[in-house]
Amino acid sequence: MAKKQRKQHEPPELDITTFLNLMVVLIPFLLISAVFSRITIMELSVPIGAGGASNKPNFTIEVIIRNLGLEIADGSSVVAAIPKKGDQHDMKKLSELLVRLKAQYPEKEDATVLMEPKIEYDYLIQVMDAVRSAEIRSPGSGATQNMVLFPNISIGDAP
Repeated sequence: MAKKQRKQHEPPELDITTFLNLMVVLIPFLLISAVFSRITIMELSVPIGAGGASNKPNFTIEVIIRNLGLEIADGSSVVAAIPKKGDQHDMKKLSELLVRLKAQYPEKEDATVLMEPKIEYDYLIQVMDAVRSAEIRSPGSGATQNMVLFPNISIGDAP
């Protein structure tokens, strides 16, 4: 009887060619898509309550988003109320009123947006865009230009 000699088998090598091919395609794709995605961060603050006596006048611009419409207040009373048009808030009218306020107070840079509960997030974004800037048509040429209104926005809950 002949003894069978066993060969020492070496473990098979891993074939990573397909994995490397995948990486060659995937890495450039991820790098290209990362360049085109851009995240915009807007700095917001919380409204500051009256903490003490001050000599300067306490005029604030407040835009209040309610279920029934929009209100513009001056910190103590409602200056203007804009009812809903159907089921949409009237952003055009809001922009017009804010442009008038900016003409009255050109040095004013801050405004507060207050929102009732159960208001859609999309309305908050639309109102914040309207408070931040407005498109103004030039009377002669008809061209539109972007006017900065109140870029420093604070957000909070409506009273």
